[in-house]
Amino acid sequence: MSQMPFSATNWSDPEDHFSATFYEKYTSQLWFPDEIPLTNDALVWQSLSDDERWTYIHASAGLNALDTLQGEVGMPTLRGLVGGHIRKATLQFQGMMEDIHARSYSLMNKTFLTTSQEREVFGWVRTQPHLQFKIGFIGDVFADPDVSRLGLWKKLVVSCMLETALFYSGFFYPLYLAGQGRMVSAGEIFNLIILDEALHGVYVALLAQEQFDAMNGAEQTYAKAWYRQALDTLYQNELAYTEVLYARVNLTDEVKRFLRYNFNVLADNLGLEHTFPDEEIHPVVQNGIRAQGTTHDFFSAKGSSYAKIGVEPLTDGDIAELWGGGFPGQSASGRVSHD
Repeated sequence: MSQMPFSATNWSDPEDHFSATFYEKYTSQLWFPDEIPLTNDALVWQSLSDDERWTYIHASAGLNALDTLQGEVGMPTLRGLVGGHIRKATLQFQGMMEDIHARSYSLMNKTFLTTSQEREVFGWVRTQPHLQFKIGFIGDVFADPDVSRLGLWKKLVVSCMLETALFYSGFFYPLYLAGQGRMVSAGEIFNLIILDEALHGVYVALLAQEQFDAMNGAEQTYAKAWYRQALDTLYQNELAYTEVLYARVNLTDEVKRFLRYNFNVLADNLGLEHTFPDEEIHPVVQNGIRAQGTTHDFFSAKGSSYAKIGVEPLTDGDIAELWGGGFPGQSASGRVSHD
């Protein structure tokens, strides 16, 4: 039995000056993909070329895998290692958001693809070498038994690499099409996801900065060297992945530039030096990430197409129907007996 008494979460006395704010922001912008009319894009989807559809759905499938990694492995790992009830609650909520993102991509598959096409896409995820390398590299850092300050910092950093840089090779094409007025409803889902991921990247980077600032000089020097090596490894892999996704739509150079831009954003969030020179990115995509083309506001709005569905109260009759006519302990009146 633990010698330390277990405490309750005191939201009136937060552990830091930012975690509760992020938690409240997460709850205020919670959304679900069912509330966005993806079927509005059905005719546009049919009008896309085979190569355009291939790039769109495979980029989305890669994002699905990465969000699944974050939801199932990344956030639970970080939550288990950080101190503070509010921080743990914030990371747990963040993990749920990642699972919602993964479901969103799967819902796009269900809307736009046949069953056989869905099977092909999910099979591609399991066999695509650059995607699997990325998942394996980051998964290995999460699984590393080193839980020292440096070990935790590494885990926080690779999470930020996903949230702030590596996701964006997949985000490019939906932003690019939506900015041209194509696949707008699906683009709204991507806008909502990007809004979430921007917050996730900033929050986890703040936690990482705390760990880094508490290191001594030698540890910081080692950490920076590890960061540069890890970044270069993942960047080179991402260049190859970008070739696979975007060569058929002639956008590889634009996406690679976008990657470098977002790796520099990552460095800003972590308080580290830029790895790449500053570059201009595609104006349509830049407009999308700045959310000037929708009613997005980083700290207020959910999105211009988002409309929360109406919800009716759940009744005992609904549960009985779902159960197939009845369930154990149900009395004649239709209510559950607790005797």
